Amino acid sequence: MMQNENWPVSGWRTAEPGEQGMNRELPQRLHSVITSDYANTNGIVVVRNGCIVCEEYFHGFGPDVPVHVASVTKSVLSALTGIAADKGYIPSVRRKIMEYFPDYASETHDRNCGNVTIENLLTMTVPYAFEEWKEPLEQLCTSPDWVGFTLDMMRDAGETDKPGRHFQYCTAGAHLLSAVLQRAVGMSTREFANRYLFAPVGMTVIPDYPMETYTYDSLFGEGVRGWVHDPEGVTAGGWGLTMTPRDMARFGLLYLNMGMWNGVRIIPESWVRQSVKRTPSHYGYMWWQFEKKGVAVHAAMGDGGNMICWVPDRNLVVAMTSCFAPDAKNRWLLVRDYILPAVEEIRGGDGPYDNQGRIYLLPGAGPGYDEG
Repeated sequence: MMQNENWPVSGWRTAEPGEQGMNRELPQRLHSVITSDYANTNGIVVVRNGCIVCEEYFHGFGPDVPVHVASVTKSVLSALTGIAADKGYIPSVRRKIMEYFPDYASETHDRNCGNVTIENLLTMTVPYAFEEWKEPLEQLCTSPDWVGFTLDMMRDAGETDKPGRHFQYCTAGAHLLSAVLQRAVGMSTREFANRYLFAPVGMTVIPDYPMETYTYDSLFGEGVRGWVHDPEGVTAGGWGLTMTPRDMARFGLLYLNMGMWNGVRIIPESWVRQSVKRTPSHYGYMWWQFEKKGVAVHAAMGDGGNMICWVPDRNLVVAMTSCFAPDAKNRWLLVRDYILPAVEEIRGGDGPYDNQGRIYLLPGAGPGYDEG
């Protein structure tokens, strides 16, 4: 079983890939393929058995430089929703969202939004009046009321397409979930994250950076600082969070260990499991689902190539940050084709495995997790 010092409480332990059952040439192979095929990458951190086995930065970035991680924000929001539910702020994910927005009550909203639940927002199963993958984000960002704009996008689905039946990816819906969370907990999503997630796990605590403008650069580009919020002070739910690569790896390690951190429960184990439950859409509670040869991979994916993925059956976490680039190559392909194959064949009783080849989690993380 792994030792307690593998928890990055005060700092990360580093190790050579071969010491943790991975191909010793992994760093060189990743450097080569990243510089040729994933050139907009800023940084990559690979963690096995709680140790950093590969870490490299590009374009002047480093381990302590925060980067806008785009839609990776959604998976962090999912964790915060689970924490809020565990603390009793949210009685059930089946609670109707309009219960949190009495000030938006109207005949139209009651008809179009009245049956939408928190779980529908988490699983992206809300019907919207826009063509799939053509969300009007620019209109959202120029609106003075992002919550109202999102509620107005919901449509009367009728019996054939009511909430919960069909997947429709919507970043504005994630922002609506952040608004629900803020109203439920009585503080901003950023403040709640600092108190109950970032600080306990040793991630960077994010100060309040007032939004001076709502230009593209301040919302999505190099001007993003801390965590973006809308004109009414609601922390952006679908994007806008900045994280360092090592903080991203901490978040992935937290999920890999079923919501436990060095013996302390941060996220309910049941929430972690439900978040990655297999679905036809390959999307759980704001986590994407991938698989290679029966090995399940769970990933937070952000535009341009930002990613956190965790692989329970390989005790593996990968975090990547990137500059935005149109049509950036899918980082899952890097994990699938280079990082997963670098994990050497499991040998019973060798290193962190038991005599059935099962991987031990870090101490205090609870039982192992089998997926596929």
